[in-house]
Amino acid sequence: MVRKFSLAYLTLPGVEPLEQIEIAAQAGYDYVSLRTIPMGQEGEPQICLEKDPILFKKVQAALKTNNIKLMDIELVRIKEDLVTDYRKAFECGAELGATDVLSSVWTDDKNFAIEQYGKICETAREFGLTINLEFPIISGLKNLQEVLEIQEKVAAPNLKILMDMLYVYWAGVNSKEIKGINPQKFGLLHMCDCPKGEQTREKVEIMRGDREYCGQGVIDLKDIITALPANNCSIESPNYKYIEKYGRLGHAKHCLENAKKVFAEAHA
Repeated sequence: MVRKFSLAYLTLPGVEPLEQIEIAAQAGYDYVSLRTIPMGQEGEPQICLEKDPILFKKVQAALKTNNIKLMDIELVRIKEDLVTDYRKAFECGAELGATDVLSSVWTDDKNFAIEQYGKICETAREFGLTINLEFPIISGLKNLQEVLEIQEKVAAPNLKILMDMLYVYWAGVNSKEIKGINPQKFGLLHMCDCPKGEQTREKVEIMRGDREYCGQGVIDLKDIITALPANNCSIESPNYKYIEKYGRLGHAKHCLENAKKVFAEAHA
């Protein structure tokens, strides 16, 4: 399998989907990953393609014009006060060619999360979509074991584990642990690195605006990726300093170049 790379929304925070598609194509990515299920974050474009048929058509045309595919949409969040029906968002994503959906848990009620994932995975399966569950350190699931427990109890074949390198590192996951898990349980990878001196920084600050280029930080990426199956990657590496220095396109290019270099050196 030849590993493919996608440009995640968060790598260029605040970017509109049409610009993101153009940048991904110009920078040499195979795919683009769009945030079409908004999080309501201040300063972000609130994109709901199911409510904006004109933008949907523009996105569809931009993907075709730029000869790039949509890999995944985000972000499904599991929380008691958020919507639970994502059918229309899934339908739009699938029509645009997406194969995957990103998700995370923002409640401590594991039973609620299990119940919701059962419904969400069933809906996603109707559209041929795989749900990828990540474990941000500030979310309701903070480590790999907790995600495995949810995955086992939901027992949906289209529920996979999203391995974001930053959260893998903070959770202390190592290659030995990964190799002990059925590789079919894993889904997409999110590639980035953790900056040096991170102990003196707020984790949220690093997560959302100061991730390092792959191979330039403190994570032993080669050890991790060689233990994982050769699944596709989405590069999620926001860094406001680099965006200011190189511009959005330049930053996207540097992200891809550094990630490919790490994979080449690891023969992964």
